[in-house]
Amino acid sequence: MSTAQEASKAVAKEDWSAETGRARVWFESLRDRICAEFEAIEREAGSDASFTYTPWKREHDGEPVPDGGGGVQGLMKGKVFEKVGVNVSTVGGTFSADFAKTMNGADPENPAFTATGISLVAHMANPHVPAVHMNTRFLTTRKAWFGGGGDLNPPIPYAEDTADFHASYKAACDKHDPAYYDRFKAWADDYFYIPHRKVHRGVGGIFYDHLECADDAGFEANFAFTRDVGEAFLNVYPALVRRRMGMAWTPDDKLKQLTWRGRYAEFNLVYDRGTLFGLKTGGNIDAILMSLPPEANWE
Repeated sequence: MSTAQEASKAVAKEDWSAETGRARVWFESLRDRICAEFEAIEREAGSDASFTYTPWKREHDGEPVPDGGGGVQGLMKGKVFEKVGVNVSTVGGTFSADFAKTMNGADPENPAFTATGISLVAHMANPHVPAVHMNTRFLTTRKAWFGGGGDLNPPIPYAEDTADFHASYKAACDKHDPAYYDRFKAWADDYFYIPHRKVHRGVGGIFYDHLECADDAGFEANFAFTRDVGEAFLNVYPALVRRRMGMAWTPDDKLKQLTWRGRYAEFNLVYDRGTLFGLKTGGNIDAILMSLPPEANWE
């Protein structure tokens, strides 16, 4: 090992608790602004629907985990948003030995972890309004990294909506690295794919993971990027909802939506990493499965 490598190893950061706290505060503030915007849309539609917030604690085998953390599930069912969940959580503990083998920087001998993040899924009443998923998170094991992104899931796609959604994320990516957008768009296209159906879940977006923080400078850069990813979502998605929420729809449009929702549910239950992570780490079942649509069709 070279002198430089030895020095780097000697000063490797191990305590990320302050950074986890900062990320948590940001995720919670983003949650508050998103929920306020969604409630404003409901008011514009003549609805008084609001989010209900349910706190939860991390459990293992039905028992609370000491110092395991928890989160808050935010849920609204309204006139425009048929079902929308905006969840934040901050949890910690140890992975099971088998699950540790699958996680970046963890192993059976050192399975400790922390995770904080925001996760959002919106299923819309009007089939012309695109459903959406957004998630950003900060995790630590023996390593520390950010992940996240957002993807648009319209039952009835509109090229204008797809272009605007991607443009917002591209602008966020380009502020930090000109290679990010193409890389993370391709990652989303690959990740949000349903192999047994041979179709994509939607029209894509961006997806990134294991954006590692080797030191304080790395954290600041990746945290800034992750914040811009959150802002990109808030900048574009409410505008798409307002663009489509007043459109008339037919029973055939609704059938398309319900059939598409069936595909969405299949992906989330069979392939989604976030669902698996939540189930494997003692998360709240209702919060984990809030991504499932309120109604779907498999005919």
